[in-house]
Amino acid sequence: MQPFGSYTTGKVEATQQHDREEKMNMKRTAFVAGALLLFSAIAHSQASAQTAEVELLNSKGKTVGRATLTEQQGGVRISLEAWKLSPGPHGFHIHAVGRCNPPDFTSASSHFNPDGKKHGVKNSAGAHAGDLPNLVIGPDGTAAVEVMASQVTFRPGINSLFGRNGSALVIHANPDDDQTDPAGNAGARIACGVISSR
Repeated sequence: MQPFGSYTTGKVEATQQHDREEKMNMKRTAFVAGALLLFSAIAHSQASAQTAEVELLNSKGKTVGRATLTEQQGGVRISLEAWKLSPGPHGFHIHAVGRCNPPDFTSASSHFNPDGKKHGVKNSAGAHAGDLPNLVIGPDGTAAVEVMASQVTFRPGINSLFGRNGSALVIHANPDDDQTDPAGNAGARIACGVISSR
């Protein structure tokens, strides 16, 4: 027959062992849950950083366009819808400062040009990273286009659109001749929108 004291001690030790296992299980569960939350947060942050939104305003502060910028292989895709603009081709560029103060939008500074090149795809010393194809507005004053900016990124570095000064999309009054430095004779800036992460 087992002594009573020995039985009691064994029972206490078994209980303590069970408690330790329960605590270890709780710690494992908490660790896994924390890791999943961290992974989810990182994934959400990365997804957010891959998309940016732009609201383009005219010199009177009225919205005349919206764009979504998406990071993808080969650069940043710009999907733009514009309205209430004069029909015909207009210069369309990424500018080097994320500030759009009306009425002239000179606060957006010059074209985004981290590599120090000349303006225009027809220029042998070009082009700026922010040079884009002309935006062609239809007879009804609207446009819906997609263009690829192959020399820019959302990732850190000199070609990032989210650098220290930010960046902006600008529409000009006249067509860009794709050659004349520094802005292709595109004329006045008629709409501007700060590139902002979602």
